[in-house]
Amino acid sequence: MESKQKPNNLLERIFHLSENKTTAKREGLAGLTTFVSMAYILFVNPIILGDAGMDKGAVFTATALSAILGCLLMGFLANYPIAIAPGLGDNAFFTYSVVLAMGIPWQDAMAGVFVASILFTLVSLFKIREIIIDAIPQDLKYAMAAGIGIFISFVGLQGGGIIVNDKSSLVGIGSFTVPSTWLTIFGIFVIAILMAKKVPGSIFYGIVLTTILGLVTGIIAPPTSIISLAPSLKPTFAAGIMHISVMTSPKMWAVVLIFFLVAFFDTAGTLIGLAQQAGIMKNGKMPRIGKALMADSLSMLGGAVMGTTPTAAYVESSAGIAIGGKTGLTAVVTAVFFALSMIFSPLLEIVTSQVTAPALIVVGVMMASSLREIHWDQFEIALPSFLVVIGMPLTYNVSYGIAFGFLTYPILMVAAGRKKEVNPLVWVMFVLFLALLYTLNAIK
Repeated sequence: MESKQKPNNLLERIFHLSENKTTAKREGLAGLTTFVSMAYILFVNPIILGDAGMDKGAVFTATALSAILGCLLMGFLANYPIAIAPGLGDNAFFTYSVVLAMGIPWQDAMAGVFVASILFTLVSLFKIREIIIDAIPQDLKYAMAAGIGIFISFVGLQGGGIIVNDKSSLVGIGSFTVPSTWLTIFGIFVIAILMAKKVPGSIFYGIVLTTILGLVTGIIAPPTSIISLAPSLKPTFAAGIMHISVMTSPKMWAVVLIFFLVAFFDTAGTLIGLAQQAGIMKNGKMPRIGKALMADSLSMLGGAVMGTTPTAAYVESSAGIAIGGKTGLTAVVTAVFFALSMIFSPLLEIVTSQVTAPALIVVGVMMASSLREIHWDQFEIALPSFLVVIGMPLTYNVSYGIAFGFLTYPILMVAAGRKKEVNPLVWVMFVLFLALLYTLNAIK
């Protein structure tokens, strides 16, 4: 027994396994479970950023490397069983709101991500991040998460051909005579059934089974190979740094502001929720939260250099935590599996938008669950929250949705006689979003 808990054991010294009442075997299994649960991002991220004109192979490699970096930092720096990888909300905003809606080249948009990541790291370093998080109304945080989820689901429904453009009503239902649409429907039901049965890795398995059906039916062409060296990062590496000169434009600072805000709130809420699940919270506070936020910030900076959108703590980490993951060893094992996955890049050819669409729809459902936390019985809170949620998918722009919320919240709180509850920083955000809306419309 003594030999198993030797103080000079390397894993014991680094991760304090016995202190956290766990074992290396349990942490390893938790790391594998977390990886399988979030591995879909390896294929979904290149599809979404590919729509922006980015090289899918390079994005695949950047996705894997930024996940490896984030998980290792979270494991060694903060000793938390929480995995980090490029976030599904941030990449959708990058492609559909910035590049396609605003007409900004992806290289310039990546410069915005790079600047936002530097600011992100600075506010984490000087502990300003916690101050700003505390200043933002909790209801608007929940609304932002839900709005991004509904927006992601809308993108998935479009990608799968279930929702299409319609001249008379803007959107309409797609054609069910198209085989690829049925592939998406199959994927939705497979993932939904697996989720209902609480199977860890439901989304990943759903993507695999949908891809297999596509190959068997001939809807998807077979890959030319299965294993190869990871694609080169050259098409995306340091693109943002090389285009940093575009930051003289006011519209780019509007982009930076939104990237900053979306990434800002994405990880904070997830971290706290996962820490609660893992039993890490002490007296309502999260120990080592500064180190956890720094791990998140540095991985975002690394990802921006390599050529991917902001990273975030993954809610799928809950799958690993549920089977016993309690320390950073879980995150480190997840990083190892991301490293091993890099040889499977040829499979990108067969993971089409119809295959990844179900994943986007289901993740959207998970994110929309935060709607239950909003105080709908208080109109001064309900309207701003509703505008955030509905504004994102209907304007096809995350930034508009957030702006609608911040522009109505302080005014309605004053009207309701709750002026003292409005943090001064919210008024600063009011002015910033007023300027943002003006800038976004002026550049059209």
